[in-house]
Amino acid sequence: MGYAFVLAFSRYLFPSVPTAAYVHYPTISTDMLASLDDRTGTKGIHSGAGTGLRGRAKKFYWHIFAYLYGWAGRRINVVMCNSTWTANHIRQLWKSTTPIVLYPPCPVQEIESKITLPSRPTDDRNPTILYVAQFRPEKNHSLILNAFAKFYHAHSNSPAFTTTNKKPHLILIGSVRANTPDEKHIYALRLLTRELKITDVTTFITDAPFSLILQHLQTSSIGVNGMYAEHFGIGNVEGLAAGLIPVVHNSGGPKLDIVVPWEGKVIGFHAETEGQYADAFVKVLVEMSEEERVEMRKRGRESVRRFGGDVFVQGWLREMEKLVNLQTQRAGRVNTVQR
Repeated sequence: MGYAFVLAFSRYLFPSVPTAAYVHYPTISTDMLASLDDRTGTKGIHSGAGTGLRGRAKKFYWHIFAYLYGWAGRRINVVMCNSTWTANHIRQLWKSTTPIVLYPPCPVQEIESKITLPSRPTDDRNPTILYVAQFRPEKNHSLILNAFAKFYHAHSNSPAFTTTNKKPHLILIGSVRANTPDEKHIYALRLLTRELKITDVTTFITDAPFSLILQHLQTSSIGVNGMYAEHFGIGNVEGLAAGLIPVVHNSGGPKLDIVVPWEGKVIGFHAETEGQYADAFVKVLVEMSEEERVEMRKRGRESVRRFGGDVFVQGWLREMEKLVNLQTQRAGRVNTVQR
């Protein structure tokens, strides 16, 4: 949950009891600190927020908080992180800690059992780009909309689409919290599709049940992710398990852990700018042959078995054994002193 200060407090209340943390997202990260001075506007929702009096105050507060967060973290005995990105930041902030990476359990077996990939080089999927993420600013849907518009207006008449009578389509699926800025955010995104002239080929689906998400996972071609420094990105794992070819942001867990070469061959693409995303869409939907796409889908599915629930259980038990051993050692020292 990120309550490092509670664990540090417990350490002082009960000094003989070892503690453990499984960190999914650092309360503060060095990426967040660096984003305050960013001038590109591409480093998340805090980009460039370190200017002016309020910005300098925020920067000062964040650095103090990061110091205290590191101090608290160093009081925790066993530290697990859900991704390489998280572990790198915990290592930098907590300094003396050596975290291990333990990927969260993902429903890869369930998806594999429900979605069958073709065994022969025939790709019968629609030229659809699927983005599954909450409708919140940090997910950067506008980046994906602009990239898709760039791709669509330049290549919608390509033979890859005219010969099959299938138009490229973008589907955005995510939750919208009631009575929150999420509602205004998705409204602004709908307006943006009008400005970009892609309304007819863009679909918004809010609060969809998993069964509907599964249908789109089965028929889409590309799974896309636009968030800067996403700590893990379980949606990308699910997409790979379903046979989607991923185009993800060149940062965070999607870059470092998920969309990485498998057996020496690529399973997807990284991008940061509208142009890079659009180029990746062209690569997958226009330039790649059916055989290349099918082979990449197979590699992607094979690669995500390392995120399965059984792998997580083995890692979790291993780390809990460390915790139990620490307690046993401390109890032994206490008994020795008492004797």
